[in-house]
Amino acid sequence: MANKQLFASSRGRLLPGADTVNEAGGLAYALPPKAALAQLVMTGTLGNAFYANAQAQLDALLDCARQVDPLYVAKTAVFARRHGYMKDTPAVLVAMLTLSSPDLARRAFEQVVDNGRMLRNFVQVLRSGVLGRKSLGSAPKRMVQRWLDDRAVAQLMNDAVGQSPSLADIIKMVHPRPVNPEREAVYGWLLGRTVAAEQLPEQVRTYEAFKAALAADDRKAPLPAVNFQLLTALPLTPVHWIEIARRAPWQTLRMNLNTYARHGVFAEGGTDGLVSDLAARLRDGETIRRARVLPFQLLATWRALDERVPVELREALQDAMEIALENVPVLAGKVYVLPDVSGSMGAPVTGARQGASSQVTCRDAAALIASAILRRNPSAQVIAFDDQVRPLALNPRDSVTTNAEVLARTGGGGTNTSQPLAWLNGRQARGDLVLYCSDNESWMDSQHAGATETLRQWEAFRVRNPAARLVCLDLQPYAGSQVVSRADILNIGGFSDAVFEVLGRFARGEHDGEHWVAAIEAVEV
Repeated sequence: MANKQLFASSRGRLLPGADTVNEAGGLAYALPPKAALAQLVMTGTLGNAFYANAQAQLDALLDCARQVDPLYVAKTAVFARRHGYMKDTPAVLVAMLTLSSPDLARRAFEQVVDNGRMLRNFVQVLRSGVLGRKSLGSAPKRMVQRWLDDRAVAQLMNDAVGQSPSLADIIKMVHPRPVNPEREAVYGWLLGRTVAAEQLPEQVRTYEAFKAALAADDRKAPLPAVNFQLLTALPLTPVHWIEIARRAPWQTLRMNLNTYARHGVFAEGGTDGLVSDLAARLRDGETIRRARVLPFQLLATWRALDERVPVELREALQDAMEIALENVPVLAGKVYVLPDVSGSMGAPVTGARQGASSQVTCRDAAALIASAILRRNPSAQVIAFDDQVRPLALNPRDSVTTNAEVLARTGGGGTNTSQPLAWLNGRQARGDLVLYCSDNESWMDSQHAGATETLRQWEAFRVRNPAARLVCLDLQPYAGSQVVSRADILNIGGFSDAVFEVLGRFARGEHDGEHWVAAIEAVEV
């Protein structure tokens, strides 16, 4: 008689065998090239991740981009910048297109390079030699020249903040042809040349006059309307810093609360309504939406607040967090949220870079997403996992930050993504949606061959719940998954609120597991 353990009758569909090994050494399914490119671009920050260094990420990104058509590459770059708020990976894709499809590169460049930081990224990538050239070339030069010509004076002054390369370096590279004497004077001023004051626009004259007044010890000179980073080397007074805080754009305000505290802003201005005004701006919904803030950035700011920052501003940041997560959908039926709290999830969510690593980990980001889902869906059950299942009794009425802090202190062991599904199956659980928040690097449950254990457990769950759907939200730039994409399974990656829209539509049955790629292909370039 044949071995009954080997040839036991199975229930449900035949499962595809795993076709790759993930970075942790476990069985996995390789994402198709288009989905893999989307995953790498939407989560890749080109910093060192837990299982792959920055060079490995870049190599994987370029390899995936070469496997798909240039139009999809261009659309992915635009989608990642517009909806994922990514900086480095879209610049890499546009730079790559300058070699394979200059016309597509120009069209994508116009949508991706929307500020000085993105311009510097683009130029730096091209001149690095990584893509096979060390100069910009004629077509990219024309793109940059047009970009410079279209920028207003105030925008160029703001773009002048930043180095490696600086805006002045870029101007020297591309030699823009000034469209009028005023623009010629602005370029000369940015290059550090001596320019007659009467030739400069009023904004530049006002800035230079302010610098001269401070040099002459005139501390009452009115503050010019420029990026405050152009002023930080000057001997500013607390009154100046108060004005800087009042004028700051939302992201600048959020990022510099500790800076303002160090310069006495709250001590000097706390009695004239300043703190209340700043708090109102921090929690203003429309401003938050325009600022394109990532929820984990708010968590990082909230955690790092100096004790001198007033409580009212701390509370305003928590309110901002709730607003930034308002795209989290209300989900029908029974929902299970499975945040990965394993050791690999302790890596910085944006990768490790010397002197620039985020204090927010992948575990924090997973906890934040799980807490946000719970807040909008109070009946959802949160089941954390690493090498074991860690169900938690969280209060959905607590703030997102409070619950995220509780989750982030949990776990730290190995990764076994099949464990929570096995736990649910052992309890004959009923459910409509299961959401993983993980890096997908399961290794403890790997077989020698065949389907992954996670897919096996999902099939067992589906036997009891035939209409159930599974979403695997990946927070790291790896091109594999523990489950295959299909009608009932969605693999998606990213940090922005764009993932919540896709999640909600998938949960409602409005699209299948291939919709993420379809959403990118719908982008106009």
